Amino acid sequence: MPMIPSARLGSSTWLLHLRTFAVAGQLATILFAGWFVGVQLWYTPLLALVALTAVTNIGYGFWLRRFDPQLRDSAEPLIGSGRPAVMDLEESPGVRSVALGLMLLDLITLTAMLYFSGGAANPFSFFYFVNLAVGGVMIRPRAAWSLTLVATLGYAFVLRHSVPVMGLTPPDASGEFDLRSVGMMLAFAACASVVTYFVTRTSGLLRERERELREKELAQAADRRLEALTTLAAGAAHELATPLSTIDVIARELTHHLEGVDKPPSVDEDLKLIDHQLELCRQILQRMRGAAGDSMAQQWYRTTVGDLIDATLEGIRDPHRVDVVDGVDAVENQTLWMPEEAVAQAIRNLIHNGLDASGASGRVRVESLLDGNGVRIIVTDQGQGMTDDVLGRLGDPFFTTKEPGRGIGLGLYLTRNVVSQLGGSLVFQSQPNQGTSAVVTLPVSKPDGVQ
Repeated sequence: MPMIPSARLGSSTWLLHLRTFAVAGQLATILFAGWFVGVQLWYTPLLALVALTAVTNIGYGFWLRRFDPQLRDSAEPLIGSGRPAVMDLEESPGVRSVALGLMLLDLITLTAMLYFSGGAANPFSFFYFVNLAVGGVMIRPRAAWSLTLVATLGYAFVLRHSVPVMGLTPPDASGEFDLRSVGMMLAFAACASVVTYFVTRTSGLLRERERELREKELAQAADRRLEALTTLAAGAAHELATPLSTIDVIARELTHHLEGVDKPPSVDEDLKLIDHQLELCRQILQRMRGAAGDSMAQQWYRTTVGDLIDATLEGIRDPHRVDVVDGVDAVENQTLWMPEEAVAQAIRNLIHNGLDASGASGRVRVESLLDGNGVRIIVTDQGQGMTDDVLGRLGDPFFTTKEPGRGIGLGLYLTRNVVSQLGGSLVFQSQPNQGTSAVVTLPVSKPDGVQ
């Protein structure tokens, strides 16, 4: 049987291995009862049921292995690879549905085996609770309650209908629902419900705790990447400032010396090109220092949505191409607590990206709205839009769709980092040939520790 790396498939592997152990245990129990104890059993149907479990488990193992092709190539977890861990595979609806189907099949198989081996009098009827406990851990609560219902119906069936086995079935068993049978069925239903409730609740709490820990780890990893980028930006800005300044001085002196000198027109064009490229370099260094520096270390203070928009527009290039939709007074006067310049720079990055995407004559629309306990600032461009693949990579460090020399792929990453540290969010909505909307959601509540 194919062995799947448990770190990758999580509880899906548990089910695979538990069913393997169940097959071995059932086969060993049947053979022991027949050969060593001498109990007369219906071996053909019992062994057929064991074979059914074994065959479906082998198919389940191959299906899991083929679910993610990379599992065939490596058994090592993809730590630090940047792609989502495969350990979330059991979160897939298809995997959950298959697991639920197998657990329901196991309950039906257990009921059939008990029918051919003494019914409820068989001590192995307690394995109903094992199946319920496993189901409560591996699948969602609503689906787990369906297992409880099937198990209760199965127990009620074998309580009344079964093939007698000498030494197990009481001699006075009538097959009727007397007071004892009703009491046993009610006790089973109550115990099954208690097991399902507490196992699913505990499993849910553990799953939620695991999700929180995973989010915290991702946040810490993002902080470490930001720290590394900050160091890189500061070092690059420091190291490149001096040679760029020297080139700028020499270029200006050369321009001054060539004034009034007969020279080809291409020389003036080359000098203008050098000056333009130097200006681009200065802008890049300024963005690296301003965006990757100590933006979040600024003082937090009280501002409003209107003041934030005004501060954002102060540093916008081509402001005549930016259309600001004035909100109602409730929006404009909404109080915010944040480092205004850092957030203004973050939104400014989005507006500049929109201007770049919209072309020389395109426009960018900025709108602010109240959204529950937050404020949404929507920046919409008139560009060509983006595909789902590009949207999925937006915000990755050094990923950019701009032409070489017009961007270094840090603006969106640092913008998202600023917004997330405020407790907000940044999402993009786009379709090819329909433009892109960047939606920034900022909280309005006053953070702890801010005076």
